[in-house]
Amino acid sequence: MKFAGLVKQSLVDYPGEVTAVLFTRGCNIRCPFCQNTHLLLRSPRVSEPVLTMEEVVEFLEERHGFLDAVTVTGGEPTLYEELPAALAVFKELGYLVKLDTNGTNPTMLQQLIERGSLDYVAMDIKAPLDYRKYLRSCGKLTTEEFFNVRSSIRLLMEAPIKVEFRTTVVPVLHPPEEIEEIARYIQGASLYSLQQFNPSATLDTDYGAVVPYTRQEMQELADRCAPYVPTIRVVNI
Repeated sequence: MKFAGLVKQSLVDYPGEVTAVLFTRGCNIRCPFCQNTHLLLRSPRVSEPVLTMEEVVEFLEERHGFLDAVTVTGGEPTLYEELPAALAVFKELGYLVKLDTNGTNPTMLQQLIERGSLDYVAMDIKAPLDYRKYLRSCGKLTTEEFFNVRSSIRLLMEAPIKVEFRTTVVPVLHPPEEIEEIARYIQGASLYSLQQFNPSATLDTDYGAVVPYTRQEMQELADRCAPYVPTIRVVNI
């Protein structure tokens, strides 16, 4: 398996742990507010870096005692058939493993959970679980992918690992009542993170003119969600 990038140490991507962050290239949706536009296409440009699995393993072996975890993000990591084997290697090296996903591949998620390859999953929920609303936030999305998202939520609600659901909150896409609707849908989850939208370098340049919710407004959204999920985390830009 090849990776598009590496953050050698992060204190924010895996709560409570020091983690390396690996990026995969390629995504099956096109969120207009996406800021990782350089990772959307599966094939890299000639000038873009590629990390081999061998290079990653060498790095992780050298960092024993300094890192606790490996976080794999994207793009969408579950597009890669090689992902289960890669995560198994990270576990064999003694690391905690976290996966960031959009939830469109519940079959792989279930496989990874059953194999004990995951300690933490962070899944994005792009909108209330209505196909038209979800499509608006995703840019492109098949009905099969939409129902896969719902299946992934159900799977993760019962999973014996740490799970975080999260939404990047974009005012033109997410009025307060729709954020509350998402929280109601995942009622009983342990953690829901509300991420403040950042209008810089978005896939759809029109979103550069969208004014993010203020910190106070983000906190008010969190208060609306609190009756449904015991821990609401607000991530501000």
